[in-house]
Amino acid sequence: MVGIRTRAAVIRSQQITGLSSEVIAELVAEIGPLWHERHQAALASRPRRRAVGAGAKHKLVFVDRLLATLIHLRHGVTHDVLACWFGVNRSTITRAIGEVRPLLAQRGCTIAPGLRLRTLAEVVDHLGENQKTGIIDGTEIRVRRPAAGRKDRDKFISGKNKQNAVKSMVFTDEDGRLLYCSPAEPASCADITHARKLGLVRVLSNGPAVEILADAGYQGLGAQTGGRVITPPHRKFKKNAPDWYEEIHEQRRKAHSSRRIRVEHGIAHLKNWRALARHHGRREHMSDIIQAVAALLSHQHAVSPSYPMNECKYRTSSYPSTCQRQPCTSSLGPRLLKTNTEPPLALMPVMVSGVPRQEGDERDVGDGGGGHEPEVRIAASSRRQFADEGAEISHGKHDARAGPG
Repeated sequence: MVGIRTRAAVIRSQQITGLSSEVIAELVAEIGPLWHERHQAALASRPRRRAVGAGAKHKLVFVDRLLATLIHLRHGVTHDVLACWFGVNRSTITRAIGEVRPLLAQRGCTIAPGLRLRTLAEVVDHLGENQKTGIIDGTEIRVRRPAAGRKDRDKFISGKNKQNAVKSMVFTDEDGRLLYCSPAEPASCADITHARKLGLVRVLSNGPAVEILADAGYQGLGAQTGGRVITPPHRKFKKNAPDWYEEIHEQRRKAHSSRRIRVEHGIAHLKNWRALARHHGRREHMSDIIQAVAALLSHQHAVSPSYPMNECKYRTSSYPSTCQRQPCTSSLGPRLLKTNTEPPLALMPVMVSGVPRQEGDERDVGDGGGGHEPEVRIAASSRRQFADEGAEISHGKHDARAGPG
């Protein structure tokens, strides 16, 4: 379990988690009750020899579980290192990330407060209502090679990069805002085949008339969708093309490329999260990882419209620190204020099965929940208590007081 000051520093630093403290507060208030309900359902679903709540309590509280998941997604930190930071066993971190990651993935892409898109049909309806242009493109993420002797060993080999990878279709609007990321598919699948499997042709044919820009990998969808999917112009002359045709073809190709470049920017921001740069874990988790990162990025952009387009590119250490950071006011990046003495900090209440507790509580012991169940002390009030905790984080009650300078 991390200390109070370290936890507060992690929450304050957007370079560590990739999210602002306001977004983390909303995640705690939204996902906390869902995690608690799933945990209680799992406890009640199996035969028991003693009452629920007996035994040691969780050592890794929910806020720390969420922070560990965010750090793992943002920087690709291994579970062993996270276990050392948070003072628990590696299996506890693995279990915590496996529980929180699907909850992040199912949230969908946030467009505005109260508006989220989870399916392709919702994305097309949103574009039709706002009279916007959509852009699609496929992106590949390297994964581990399947073991020797497996029948499906070759299906993850990408025909473009000649590497083992999985593929996802990214959907953005004309401004580069993420609208949808599809589940992962083996990289041997072509882009147009992947789009057909997702039902894009059916959704566009039955939905409102919208304009979708795509690259040459989707040539052929335009005829199937009534011209809604626009791809680069075909080359009519394979050899010995006239000079006038070469000039016209190049102008049309560049005009199309300049319109759909925004989706490349959206993919680049996705790949800034190291979990999507190259995945060393199980390939079965890639769908949740892709959709979780897309949900987090879109949520941050909805809260702060300037993010990540105007994000400071000054890179510092990705490890948690107790240094105070000031907002970047110049091209030199954020300034670090090192102080000899740490400023006073209000105690941060943490959640253990939905019960607000203070750091250092005698009850905060155990092996991370392995074999023992936490004490159940809440019922219908759990959602309100998680919301109260999120509100405290967002209002800065957990932050350190201003230091010198």
